[in-house]
Amino acid sequence: MRGVTSAAKRAGEMAFNAGGGAVNWFPGHMAAASRAIRDRLKLADLVIEVRDARIPLSSANEDLQPVLSAKRRILALNKKDLANPNIMNRWLNHFESCKQDCISVNAHSSNSVNQLLGFAELKLKEAISKEPTLLIMLVGVPNVGKSALINSIHRIATSRFPVKDKKKRATVGPLPGVTQDIAGYKIATQPSIYVLDTPGVLVPSIPDMETGLKLALTGAVKDSVVGEERIAKYLLSLLNIRKTPLHWERLLHREEELCEEICSSDKKDNSLRRKRLNNSDAVYVQDLVSEVQRTLCRTFLNFTGNTVEESELETLIDMQLVALRKVFRIPHKPFDETQGPTSKKLLTLFRSGKLGPFILDDLPDASEN
Repeated sequence: MRGVTSAAKRAGEMAFNAGGGAVNWFPGHMAAASRAIRDRLKLADLVIEVRDARIPLSSANEDLQPVLSAKRRILALNKKDLANPNIMNRWLNHFESCKQDCISVNAHSSNSVNQLLGFAELKLKEAISKEPTLLIMLVGVPNVGKSALINSIHRIATSRFPVKDKKKRATVGPLPGVTQDIAGYKIATQPSIYVLDTPGVLVPSIPDMETGLKLALTGAVKDSVVGEERIAKYLLSLLNIRKTPLHWERLLHREEELCEEICSSDKKDNSLRRKRLNNSDAVYVQDLVSEVQRTLCRTFLNFTGNTVEESELETLIDMQLVALRKVFRIPHKPFDETQGPTSKKLLTLFRSGKLGPFILDDLPDASEN
């Protein structure tokens, strides 16, 4: 990457990950599912490989890539609503330059999924004229949103093509590995088109710590495997290395303006009191998000150490976790006992997209996102 260590790589190599080793999470059902997926891939006319738009490279199952690259394939970068749109466009251009069909999607948007369906039909245009029955197969690692996507595909396709069979839905859940069976869904007739949903399958071991942490941060690996504190520290290291807290500096200025507005007004004016965005009044989610962003910005600006030095960056991260404990109103206890609850709440905000759109992977031809 032009001789510069990427933010994600630097964060992945920090000392708080020392001794963590490779990420291993390969339950028994995954081994069986991996074999079944390989068998069915031989019959697939089109493969939709679903990846997380925030980690377009890290969310690829490397074990399946040799097989997938030989198939008619579309890369569906799901959860585009959680990804930085400017960098997302650069990723789409990157895959286009690699001669790989790619589209960014939001599984919960009918318009977005309709675009994917149109793309798939275009890819199958030649095969439709030759075969009476066609098979589309969805594959991807856990928690990239495959089940939500297939539910939307089935709902839209059923409205477009009369299907007598009873409508089925894939199981959707927030935890990786919810879909543990391979199920078929008829989505069209004349010709008959079936979509196969498959369980999310990781490689047996992820030796690259950086990739493992990205997968854990986006929920592809259960938190218990890597540890919530470790994942949260990785997130904070990324934000600080990329100087993301500086983007929220305007919130500090807005806070000062509100305080001045309140001080110069009638103190009994309840409408102004409700606008106050401080620690004690962070009742609503957006107020809480704003307070988290201001806290991270304030600690970053007030920190006098050198964040280029790993040990000093870790000091800043610890300071931020202490400050966030107060924001999340976690009862005062020894630091080690409050890190877990603080980390969990921070990760929840990040994964919901409320902290802002991010892309964690670095472009192959760029040193920084």
